[in-house]
Amino acid sequence: MTRLTGRALRLTVYVGEDDTWHHKPLYTEIVHRAHAAGLAGAGVFRGIEGFGASSRIHTARLLSLSEDLPVAVVVVDTEERIRAFLPQLDELVTEGLVTLDDCEVIRCVGRDAESNRAETNKTDAKGKKSL
Repeated sequence: MTRLTGRALRLTVYVGEDDTWHHKPLYTEIVHRAHAAGLAGAGVFRGIEGFGASSRIHTARLLSLSEDLPVAVVVVDTEERIRAFLPQLDELVTEGLVTLDDCEVIRCVGRDAESNRAETNKTDAKGKKSL
């Protein structure tokens, strides 16, 4: 896992919830490949309504019964590492939108680091710190 602060690049991939890669969700494949590439972090966000190049509106409203809601996969890392990852997206994303944005990482701390800090700062019933 990359520790990252300062200038970075945000990669956002907009695809449909029903898009697949070898019979599993495309967004899952993107996240797993980003993880395997050692990128700093990735998240998948499900939209409630949207449209893309096809101009067909997809919505979660009950009466429309639409499926294939929009999904955004967001990956953040250094520009060099994100650009090195782009060829994998060329293979995976046949329909959708891929964007890059400059961003600044203020804090990137994993849960392991925070739980270790909490363990170090524990006190017992008598108020003594444990190690």
